[in-house]
Amino acid sequence: MGKKKVVVAYSGGLDTSYTVMYLAMEKDYEVYAVSANTGGFSEEQLKNNEENAYKLGATKYVTLDVTQEYYEKSLKYMIFGNVLRNNCYPISVSSERIFQAIAIARYAKEIGADAIAHGSTGAGNDQIRFDMTFLVMAPGIEIITLTRDKALTRKEEVDYLNAHGFNADFAKLKYSYNVGIWGTSICGGELLDSEKGLPEEAYLKHVTRHEEAELKIKFEKGEIVAVNDEPFTDKIKAIQKIEEMGAAYAIGRDCNVGDTIIGIKGRVGFEAAAPKLIIEAHRLLEKYTLSKWQQYWKDQVGNWYGMFLHESQYLEPVMPDIEAMLTSSQRNVNGTAILKLRPFGFETVGVDSPDDLLKSKLGEYGEMQHGWTAEEAKGFIKVTSTPLRVYYGIHPDEKR
Repeated sequence: MGKKKVVVAYSGGLDTSYTVMYLAMEKDYEVYAVSANTGGFSEEQLKNNEENAYKLGATKYVTLDVTQEYYEKSLKYMIFGNVLRNNCYPISVSSERIFQAIAIARYAKEIGADAIAHGSTGAGNDQIRFDMTFLVMAPGIEIITLTRDKALTRKEEVDYLNAHGFNADFAKLKYSYNVGIWGTSICGGELLDSEKGLPEEAYLKHVTRHEEAELKIKFEKGEIVAVNDEPFTDKIKAIQKIEEMGAAYAIGRDCNVGDTIIGIKGRVGFEAAAPKLIIEAHRLLEKYTLSKWQQYWKDQVGNWYGMFLHESQYLEPVMPDIEAMLTSSQRNVNGTAILKLRPFGFETVGVDSPDDLLKSKLGEYGEMQHGWTAEEAKGFIKVTSTPLRVYYGIHPDEKR
C-alpha cells in the first residue's frame, strides 16, 4: 500500500501552509496542493504559491483556473438578478468559494484522493461552503480541517512552520483581505466595533483620479459586450476594465451587516467598483426595457438567487430553474447605460436602447396622451376606484 493522497485547498496563507506541512510531515500523506483561481490570484501570487507549496512538502502543486466557469455558471446570473445582499453587498468573494470547492472536489476525484483538506475555522461561513460541496461532489472522501479541529492559534501555526525551516511573512495584520474578480472583502479592525467604520488606510484602492469621467456599458441580452465603445468578447476582461476605471475613483466602498449561515451576525467591509457599477448600469437599462411585472418578479427571484449562493445552496436543484427565469428575462435587455464617475461615487445618466419602452407612441408621461381620449381616461379612473368606492360607501364613517 502506498501513501494516502490528500488534496489541500491551498491559498498560500498561514492556515493552508500549516496544513500542507503538517499532513506531509506528521501524517505522511502524499499532498497535492491546489489553488483554485476564480480571478483573485495574480500570476505572481500563483508562482509564489507553487514555490512555497513544494518548500512545505507538497508532492505536487496545481493551479485550477475556473474564472470563466465561475462567470458562465454564476456571475452572469448575479448580474442578470442585480444581486446585492441586503441591497448592499455584491456577494464578492463568498460566491467564488463554491466554484473553488467544486473544482477541488473534481480534481480530488480525478486523482483518486483519499482526503480533501481546507483551512477554514469553525467560526465562519467558508467551512460550510467547502464541507457541503465536498460532501455532495466527492462523497466518501474524508474532509480534514486542522485549524478548526485542533483550534489552532496563529502563533502555534507560525511556530510550527518556523521550527521546520519554513519562514514567510505571516505577521498578523489588523485586517484580513479576500481578493476576487467580484470585489475585495475586508474583515477585522474597526469592523468588530459596531460604532466604527473603516478608515482610509484599511482600503487597498484609493482615489487617483479627480476629474469626472463618463462610463458607457453596452449590454446584449443582459451581458456586457462593450465598455466605452471598446468591444469585449471576454466578459472577465470587460469586468476588469470597469474595475480599473472605477477603482481610480475608489468607487464601491461600503460595509455590510448580515446574518451568517451559522446564525450569528457578521460584519464585512468591501470595495467592489466593478460590481457596483455593472449592477447599477444593468438595473438602469432594465428600468427602460422590462415590463413592470418582469422587474417585480425578477427582483424577487434575484434576491433568492443571491441568498442561496451566500448560504452555500448553489447545488440546490432549484438554482437552474431560477437561472432559466433570469436568462429569459434578459431577452430585451439591450443597449448602453451611461454613468458619470467621480471620487467615491457615481450617478446614472441615461440609456440608449432599441428596446426602450419609454419611447412609446401612446404618450409621454406628464405631457400628452396619444393612445386614449380624455373621456376614456376618466372612465378608466372611475372603474379603477370601484373597490374603494364600494368599501367607503358601506363604511362612510371610517377615518384614514
